[in-house]
Amino acid sequence: MLTGLTHMHSLLRWVILILLIYTLIRSFQGKAGKEAKFLTITSHIMLLIGLAQWFLGSWGLKLIQNVGMGEVMKNASQRFFAVEHTFTMIIAIALITVGGVSVRKGKSNAKWFYLIALILILMRIPWPFMEAGVARGWFPGMAT
Repeated sequence: MLTGLTHMHSLLRWVILILLIYTLIRSFQGKAGKEAKFLTITSHIMLLIGLAQWFLGSWGLKLIQNVGMGEVMKNASQRFFAVEHTFTMIIAIALITVGGVSVRKGKSNAKWFYLIALILILMRIPWPFMEAGVARGWFPGMAT
């Protein structure tokens, strides 16, 4: 089950990035609409999958319970998944949600929420070129 969640989480990253970039462009044009709703829904699904991984998998809550928060914070790869990736993505999804609400209300500030969310997401995706222990493949099942 966790392998399937991991693969789904990894595939959805591309969907989110494409939707976010498209919605960001449309927001700067002042034309964002349904794509903002699809982005919000997809990001919330991604959040649920990520939280399931954090609570059920070995890189989140179980890791903190087993070795302690102090030890997790000393190890870069453990800290990345247990703390940095998780909380940065929660903040990014909150910004996407606020951006979606701004689009629905017709406000022009949605683009800034989307831009900040994109920057945060790009910073905390475990890209293949990141340090050992953090790096993940471009697509599910691919080696780094």
